[in-house]
Amino acid sequence: MQKAIGLCRRSLGLIRSFCTSAPTSNAATVVLSKTPKRRKKKNFFEVAQFLPNWGVGYQMAKSHWVEVSYQITKINLYKDGRHGKAWGIVYKNGVTAADAPKKISGVHKRCWRYVPDSKKATENLLKQEAQAA
Repeated sequence: MQKAIGLCRRSLGLIRSFCTSAPTSNAATVVLSKTPKRRKKKNFFEVAQFLPNWGVGYQMAKSHWVEVSYQITKINLYKDGRHGKAWGIVYKNGVTAADAPKKISGVHKRCWRYVPDSKKATENLLKQEAQAA
């Protein structure tokens, strides 16, 4: 009976040592490092910080929105630079849906993207309207 208990203790100790020890082969670490990491999406302010003047005048949209975006008019940024409030003009299919700026909801959610060439498109529209007048 004593021999059986000692044998069980030794086998449990051996199992524990295998479970807690780090992998000794270099091949195991190479396989783990080659797995691609999933990129963390950015919230509104993390996208806007790379744009000139924190994105005021540029268009941004949520990644799952189709043909809807906001042209940023005002940003109230908190001290940490990742939180705050933002206001903008809604655009649907490239046309303004409202004249007055509206507070943008969901700015802290991680799904925002910059709408490229939106600044150029709005400048072209303003030039065309000025020529027509």
